[in-house]
Amino acid sequence: MFRKSINHDEALVFVYPRDNRVNTSIHMFFVPFDLGVVWVNDAGEVVDTVCAKPWRPQYSPAKPARFVIELHPDKLDLVNIGDKLTFSES
Repeated sequence: MFRKSINHDEALVFVYPRDNRVNTSIHMFFVPFDLGVVWVNDAGEVVDTVCAKPWRPQYSPAKPARFVIELHPDKLDLVNIGDKLTFSES
């Protein structure tokens, strides 16, 4: 929130305690640009994606998720629902 944009090479990953639809919902208040959102469950499966539009009150994943990845909307073409992702610390 309150940013002017997101860079092409940048992503934010939000981690929640368990798979859930309510806790992983997002809003776009105070976000003046489109945002790519990828929801991933605890098994690493992409369960939903969306190009979130500015100032919308709510986006919720179609299925429960544990991870929410926010990235440049052009990057949404890199993932599909059902893909498996692995997270690692560098």
